[in-house]
Amino acid sequence: MMSLSMNYLSFFVLQIEGKDGNQNNLYKHYQTLDQDDYENSDIKNFLHKEFSKICNRKAPKNPAKENVSTKVGTFVVEPGNELNSNPNFNMFNQLRHTNDKESFKAMSDDLVRQYINTTSARGGAMIVVQASLDSISSDPFIFILKCDFEQRIARISDERQLVSEVDMAISASNMKSIMYPHMPEEGMIEEWEIKIHQSSPAKYFEDFLKYVTYEQSIPEIINQHVIDSAQNYIENKWNDTTSEIRQQEEHDLELWAASDKRDIQEKWEPQQVIEVAEKIIEIQPTIELKMKLGDTRISGLLADYGYRLHITTLGDHYALIIEGDGFTFEKGFSPIELLQPESFEVVTNWLIDQVASKAE
Repeated sequence: MMSLSMNYLSFFVLQIEGKDGNQNNLYKHYQTLDQDDYENSDIKNFLHKEFSKICNRKAPKNPAKENVSTKVGTFVVEPGNELNSNPNFNMFNQLRHTNDKESFKAMSDDLVRQYINTTSARGGAMIVVQASLDSISSDPFIFILKCDFEQRIARISDERQLVSEVDMAISASNMKSIMYPHMPEEGMIEEWEIKIHQSSPAKYFEDFLKYVTYEQSIPEIINQHVIDSAQNYIENKWNDTTSEIRQQEEHDLELWAASDKRDIQEKWEPQQVIEVAEKIIEIQPTIELKMKLGDTRISGLLADYGYRLHITTLGDHYALIIEGDGFTFEKGFSPIELLQPESFEVVTNWLIDQVASKAE
């Protein structure tokens, strides 16, 4: 377990009443502890193991999927300005470097007040911590911990009542957190970056941290790359921006990009698709290719297209050709596992004959 020395801890309880746009948000400061207070408190048993979890959570700048729970944010500054021009950085930096208990309490109070005035604020406990990670850095870290209220919690009471209801119960099992500064690797400190952990799609902290930006996920980068490639194709093919054909192509591109379920567009030659795919594969070699042909779902790698996976037309239908070294069958027996496959020529000739028969 990572060795942590507590400097200061401020504990607040938040009460959120009403709905978005008509909320009555209240908070109460319960106590601010210094190192000696913390060592002799019950909250140490409740919290102490959580700090290692928070520090050890990995958060790549460009996540492998969208809507991840843990992400890295970067403080935003105008060109030519210093980091201390960012209000969010100043708030954390002042908390980080104060060495006075009363000052820490007052700064924590300001932070909670800012959080509770956001539309994403939720009731529960908010805990503001300044702590040192022994053997890693002489400068302390700031942790913001948020525990939501648990619903319908009961505890064993005595032999007569059996159970009694617990008001305002909190749990560490679904704790949200902020860690500043970000530590991508042990001993590596990034003062421009902050790590947040929150439930998705609830944006507990993104509304609160207005001057922090987040890098795109790998799927978002790839989606944008495909759209940009399609836009470049239109611009290169039709130089005249007033061309009705170009305007229709751009309109079709917008509809295609905005649709959740998309059909094949039949606009690019196979080699052009391969060239764009190769640029995407440089970004993410293992990017998946998922699609559905008729009622059959296909899942593979984009890198297979043009090499082991081919799409072709068969009359007024489509056909998918997949080539590989061997089959692997999973749960449940199938008679197909006993098949002696026919040659490719036999199957393709049969399919062509079927198309010809339908045409007649």
